[in-house]
Amino acid sequence: MTKKKKYVIQFHKSKRPHFDLRLELEGIARSWAIPKEPSKDENIKRLAIQVEDHDVDYMDFEGMIPKGQYGAGSVKIWDKGYWKPESIDDKKIVAIIEGKKLKGKFTLIHLKDKNWLFIKNKE
Repeated sequence: MTKKKKYVIQFHKSKRPHFDLRLELEGIARSWAIPKEPSKDENIKRLAIQVEDHDVDYMDFEGMIPKGQYGAGSVKIWDKGYWKPESIDDKKIVAIIEGKKLKGKFTLIHLKDKNWLFIKNKE
């Protein structure tokens, strides 16, 4: 059985407010910036732009990033919990998410460059 791993979405109110999706994988937090609120509706696809990986400890961060620093602005946890990978490859990650707001199977599909789609799977 696959072990549960940490999952978080942080709302980052910066120059361009967005949501940061982070999935713990192999000791790091794989990360994507999602410009619009993640959807629970399987008919709505969200762009997810892959960004640099973070330390797993950062998944618990809430607070202010000071002016003058990269990403300056407030960070609040929007959703958190655990996830189990159903399948992972270079083009697709299928995740069973057990968060407070998001629950169920979600898929990240790699389009090109750093662009992915984040989609709630049909039940």
